[in-house]
Amino acid sequence: MNYVLALFLPPLSILLAGRPFVAIITFIIWIPAIIFSGGLTHPMFILLAWILIYQSHEDRRARRMNRD
Repeated sequence: MNYVLALFLPPLSILLAGRPFVAIITFIIWIPAIIFSGGLTHPMFILLAWILIYQSHEDRRARRMNRD
């Protein structure tokens, strides 16, 4: 579900992935980038969100493996 959200609102999906500071910085950069480039930079933010979401899932998996 978070991957789909990243398509439309990358900063929000980064926030939900547990990276509040990165989400704020991304939001500050994302708004002017969307306005000035006409949306050409949007795929870059989608890719960033997907990488951070994947990384948070891997971190959770690693913590579970260390606990067991």
